[in-house]
Amino acid sequence: MNILKFVPILDTLKSYDKKDFKFDLVAALTVAVVALPQTMAYAMIAGVHPAYGLYAGIVLTIVASSFGSSHQLATGPTNAISLLIAAYMVPFAGQDNFFANLFLLTFLVGAIQFLMGVLRLGSLVNYVSHAVIVGFTAGAGIIIAMGQLNNLMGIKLPKGHLSSIDKVIICLQNIDKLNYVAFGLGIFTIAVIVICKKINKNLPGALLGVIFSVVLVMTLNLEKYGVKIVGQIPQAIPPLSQPNFSPKAIADLSAGALVIAIIGLVEAVSISKAIAAKTLQKIDPNQEFIGQGLANMVGGFFSCIAGSGSFTRSAITYQNGGRTRLAGVLVGVIMLLVLIFFAPYAKYIPNASLAGVIMVVAYSMIDKKALVKVLKTNRNDAAVLLVTMLTTIFAPELEQAIYAGVALSLILYLKDSGVAGVKTLAPVRVSDGRFVEQTINGENPSISIFQLEGNLYFGSASDLEKKLSDNYSDAKVFLIRFKGISVIDITALEVIESFINRAQSDGKRVMLSGVSPKIYRMLEKMHIIDHVGSNNVFMEEDEVFATSGKVLDEASSFVRNIGYSTQERTVRA
Repeated sequence: MNILKFVPILDTLKSYDKKDFKFDLVAALTVAVVALPQTMAYAMIAGVHPAYGLYAGIVLTIVASSFGSSHQLATGPTNAISLLIAAYMVPFAGQDNFFANLFLLTFLVGAIQFLMGVLRLGSLVNYVSHAVIVGFTAGAGIIIAMGQLNNLMGIKLPKGHLSSIDKVIICLQNIDKLNYVAFGLGIFTIAVIVICKKINKNLPGALLGVIFSVVLVMTLNLEKYGVKIVGQIPQAIPPLSQPNFSPKAIADLSAGALVIAIIGLVEAVSISKAIAAKTLQKIDPNQEFIGQGLANMVGGFFSCIAGSGSFTRSAITYQNGGRTRLAGVLVGVIMLLVLIFFAPYAKYIPNASLAGVIMVVAYSMIDKKALVKVLKTNRNDAAVLLVTMLTTIFAPELEQAIYAGVALSLILYLKDSGVAGVKTLAPVRVSDGRFVEQTINGENPSISIFQLEGNLYFGSASDLEKKLSDNYSDAKVFLIRFKGISVIDITALEVIESFINRAQSDGKRVMLSGVSPKIYRMLEKMHIIDHVGSNNVFMEEDEVFATSGKVLDEASSFVRNIGYSTQERTVRA
């Protein structure tokens, strides 16, 4: 086996062009500047100390970039994944083994992703539709903003688990307790981010907003005004951790780990493909699964929360010239150096300032263009998007939104695919002797054609039976054309067999045309060939309409002979 295939970073280093290093380094520095406040903010969304977000930003980024498929995908804590982590860790809040279970969740997410990659299940992400992701992301953005309102306003919440809606209600009820200093810092941070974006999209507005806030806290001693700060961050490399591998903990967290794993993979692969469309890189979803899986598995032993591909940081990598996966490795290294040498200053970061960063992130999660496109383009997708978004906001368990969205997508798909493609036509001979076919409009032709199209399976068998029955007529010949069939199963064939039996019992002739060798074998095994007679079966041919011409000539001849026989009986009578 070629090890370079399974460890992509080795292949990158083997063929690395030194000219690419300056582009990778500039991209890495830019991403690291954005990642520092983001990863801490996402850790807060997950309900843990910001340090665990920094650890994940270091470890997950390095491992995923080394083993993943995409050159530009930036892995680490993300908003949607952090929100899911918070939801699944609620039952363990306040317990002594909380962090051991948190790191177990990270490991289980990685193990599931890695296993899916090894089993080459990359195509499974296609079953989570774009409408589900857009709806879930928009709903998650709203929930995240609602959940940070108390930090932005500096309002203390009662202990215990509270939903985002509960937090908003409590904040509104205690609006008189608003901490104007904390609120001012949060609004100031938001303003810095927005202004930086207006000036230059590449300016690290989030980092600048946080730095300015830290300076204000330190110089003006804002803690005495009730401004809460992040507190001490360990000045060290990500510490080793021991996940709780007890059978009970594994059983309790497996369902949540599966949901996080799938959402994480959908995020990672969709981001990778979007960037690859511009860079023309060929993405291997299974290798990406392996890279994401290894990152989270390793992260479980280095005090990391689970993560995935980041929309924001991946886009920054691409926009700032990142050319190889080494850029992602460098991001992790730069963040590690910052953690070692500048951690003492990070403790002064005000929670309100991070809440401001999160508010901007939450707003950016709502893809307005995608929402409008989905809502205007397809009614089914619009329904899926709205149901997913509303369920994300109001359902007691966050994964229910994904289940609801996927289930509705499948139901609507099955509803549409349950319609059998059947056209009822009649042949008309034109002046040059050729046959043309036209839709039957109230006429009662002597030859009736049933043109079957698309997929005919058990789900559409009922509709097929209804259409064949509704269009049963006094025609002398029924021609069933299989030319447009791509898939057919035994249930649909039984419906066709029942129709043939009815027609033959009424003394009508049934002919089959456009029959492929595969369908012929199925018809033969069902004994349908014996019922209609092999002389009434016309195989598909390479020449377009060749089969139809032959069978229509035969059917017309049969109808004329019936007419002559009827006239002879009348004369004799």
